[in-house]
Amino acid sequence: MEALIGDSDYKLFLNTKNELYRERGMKEKPPPRKEAIRLMSENPNLVKRPLFVRGKKMVRGFDVEAVRTLLT
Repeated sequence: MEALIGDSDYKLFLNTKNELYRERGMKEKPPPRKEAIRLMSENPNLVKRPLFVRGKKMVRGFDVEAVRTLLT
């Protein structure tokens, strides 16, 4: 997860619809980066999906236009 997230804001990778996200109140009080990455590694459903990567470009979540742009 650390390599995938890189220098990006780790909060952009959190699935806001995930039960763990809601239970822990991560919207109001996001966990520190290291803890968030650990939680995403242990709970794959906590990662926003789908996740498309092409070279250094990435699209998180379902965005048809962004995926089209990424693939062209």
